[in-house]
Amino acid sequence: QVRLVESGGGLLQPGGSLRLSCVVSGIIFSIYGMDWYRQAPGNQRELFASINGGGGGSTHYEDSVQGRFTISRDNTEKTVYLQMNSLKPEDPADYYCHLWVPGFDYWGQGTQVTVSS
Repeated sequence: QVRLVESGGGLLQPGGSLRLSCVVSGIIFSIYGMDWYRQAPGNQRELFASINGGGGGSTHYEDSVQGRFTISRDNTEKTVYLQMNSLKPEDPADYYCHLWVPGFDYWGQGTQVTVSS
């Protein structure tokens, strides 16, 4: 059974930093790409960061987080990370890690990030 478990959300001041983690089990983690999505109240879930699998580790970011957020992975720990810096008032959302394999989408339960105004 494939499981994704996020952790690390919380309440921060604008400009603060936070690191989210997503531990994956039940699958050969290293060969698959991983993504981070977020969903703010009333909005659709949006993809904003991706990292390739298979040893490449190349990354892609949406403009909204480019230069502030960093996605990384530790294949030994089967974990994908999201380092969030320079948090802005528009960053609050539920954050989800995501894994796609042919025919299946897997999601974590989400972790909430709140930025005080």
